Amino acid sequence: MKKEIPAPVIAVVSQNLPDIETHASLDNLFLYADAPGDPPEGSKPVKVQSWLRIINKECDYPLKVLGKLIETHMELPEQDEQEQILWGHNVTNHKKEFKEKLLSIFKQCNLTYTSGGHLSDGSSAPSKALSELIKGRDIPSIDAEFNRALANVNSEPREAVSAACNILESIFKVYIADEGLSKPQKQDLQNVWKVVRGDLGFDTKLVQDDDLKRVLSGIMSIVDGIGAFRTHASSAHGEGRKVYNLKPRHARLAINSAHTVALFVLETWDERRKK
Repeated sequence: MKKEIPAPVIAVVSQNLPDIETHASLDNLFLYADAPGDPPEGSKPVKVQSWLRIINKECDYPLKVLGKLIETHMELPEQDEQEQILWGHNVTNHKKEFKEKLLSIFKQCNLTYTSGGHLSDGSSAPSKALSELIKGRDIPSIDAEFNRALANVNSEPREAVSAACNILESIFKVYIADEGLSKPQKQDLQNVWKVVRGDLGFDTKLVQDDDLKRVLSGIMSIVDGIGAFRTHASSAHGEGRKVYNLKPRHARLAINSAHTVALFVLETWDERRKK
């Protein structure tokens, strides 16, 4: 089932985008975003609202089109984020105001925007928490895989599964390098995970609480499962005789599971550093 642009988002875009764009620039913007059909007739707000509804009706991935449509408005240059002053008085900064309204309505509708014009409904509580945690870390590979997973959850679930696995692999490799640990001969997910979990003390034999032991055991199974999932069902490898009918819900499961594990590892790492 495709994810349509929610009505509240259509309302915010159609009410605010016309304050920034002309009729001509709106036409160019929608055409750049691969919106179907000719520009609808009517005032600018009517045109935007009608075109967004057409996108919902005729496009396979409406959120993908919307992401491209708002890309320039979400990724404003620094000077466009600043307060505007004319004749000594503050003037409404429509660009900044529009971006803030978009962020607010996306949060309300459980949508997540990532750089490059990607809009996704795949963000869960672990994904949001992980996003905040990796913001302060200068690790481009983790940022790239995080964004790739969320951007492709609906349109390219195989690609999203591959990225979900890669973010774990990237975090584990960074941990091994930063902590000065010996790299395993084979640097696939299972082997780098074995080094990290050993160093962080994720050993069920060392845990006395039976419930926590079950949780740790489950985490180990999740990492193994995600690695196998990438091997058999993602875009990282060619397919054999068996073809997986991968759905967005499967990709979402892999992403949420991977992000939960990634969050736990990073929080444990941070706690150890503080001590």
